[in-house]
Amino acid sequence: MKVFAVFDTNILVSALLSHHSDTAVVIVLEALLSNEVTPLYNDAIIAEYKNVLHREKFHFPELLVDSIINYIQKTGLASERVHSNEQFTDPDDVVFYEVALSKEGSLLVTGNTKHFPKTPIVVTPAEFLKKIGKGL
Repeated sequence: MKVFAVFDTNILVSALLSHHSDTAVVIVLEALLSNEVTPLYNDAIIAEYKNVLHREKFHFPELLVDSIINYIQKTGLASERVHSNEQFTDPDDVVFYEVALSKEGSLLVTGNTKHFPKTPIVVTPAEFLKKIGKGL
C-alpha cells in the first residue's frame, strides 16, 4: 500500500543538518528519497522548501537542495488545498495541513506537532516510521 505524506519543511532541514544517519528525520528523508512514500505538495510548499533550504545560514549545497525538491516534484503528487477551519499559531503552517487533507489516509510529518491540530494525520518522524514499518 502506497503511503502519501506532506513533509513539513523542518523535517528536511533537520535531516540535512543531522550528523547521525540513524535519527528519525534522516530515515524519513531516506524513505522519501527511496520512493517508499509519495510526497504531496503544491506550489506554496515548494516555494517554502526553496526559500528555507536555500538560506545561507544552513550552508546546504545548492545542487543537493535542488535535487531533493526536484525529486519531490517528480515522484510526488501535486495536490490542491482542502479548506480547514482549524486554528493555527503560524499561518505559514496551514498550507501543509490543508494539502495533507487532500488525499484520504495521508499524513503530515512534522517536528512541530504543537503547531498543528491534534489529529491522527499529524505525526512526528518517529510515528511516521512506525506507520511505514521502519520504527526505531
